[in-house]
Amino acid sequence: MANIKSAKKRAKTAEVRRMRNVSQITAMRTAIKKFDSAVQAEDKNAAKEAMAVAIKRIDQAGAKGLLHKNNVANKKSRITKAFNKMA
Repeated sequence: MANIKSAKKRAKTAEVRRMRNVSQITAMRTAIKKFDSAVQAEDKNAAKEAMAVAIKRIDQAGAKGLLHKNNVANKKSRITKAFNKMA
C-alpha cells in the first residue's frame, strides 16, 4: 500500500476510474448480447432498437478510449451486417 498522500489519492482515483471503465464495457457487452438474441429470435423491431442501443454504447466506449477506433468500427460493422442479413 502507498505511504505518500498523493500516491494514496492516485490509487483511489485509479480504482474509481477502473470501476467506471468496467461498468461501461459491461453495459456495451450486454447491449451487444441483447442485439444478438433479438437477431436469433428474428424479431426485426427488437433487433432495430437493440442495434441502436448497442451502437451507442460502442461509440461511447470508443470515445472514452476503452476501445480502439478500429475495434469500434469492426463491432459496428458486424452488428450492421447481422441486422441487414435479417431482411
